[in-house]
Amino acid sequence: MKILNESEAVALSAPFVYTLISSLDREGRPNVMGASWATQTSFQPFLWLISIDRRRYSHAGIDMHKEFVLHFPSEEQAEAAWVCGTRSGRDEDKIKSSGFRLLPSRSVKVPTIDGVTAAFECRVVNQIETGDHTVFVGEVVGISGSPEKARHLFVSSDRKLFAVAGTGKQ
Repeated sequence: MKILNESEAVALSAPFVYTLISSLDREGRPNVMGASWATQTSFQPFLWLISIDRRRYSHAGIDMHKEFVLHFPSEEQAEAAWVCGTRSGRDEDKIKSSGFRLLPSRSVKVPTIDGVTAAFECRVVNQIETGDHTVFVGEVVGISGSPEKARHLFVSSDRKLFAVAGTGKQ
């Protein structure tokens, strides 16, 4: 075994699931960011966690409103999803730039992106400071999706998106 630096180890551990997190900013406007640090952490209650750098524009809104929607964008949404992951809501309206269509969520004020493979509406039930990030733990209060769009996105170590199909079966 060879000793690796952080960059080498992270590159070798790729690919990572690529998600989109919608939230409301401090003024209540919708925003969408790309994120790879998301994982399901419990079935009972049904919980997802997301880890967001405290300097990110979305961080302040999630911290304030205590809600977010975690989306698994479909293969057809790769270009728009990349826009949301490479630009800041401080500088532009990424929803307009990406062309995403937002739908009202069923259980939270934060909107849901139309056409995603799966969307989990979450209310923050805990948050943990971890170095330069905050882990937001969200309890799932609503779920929707497009089962016919089972190919959702992953990001490779060279920052390229590709799609892999989920079965949708348990």
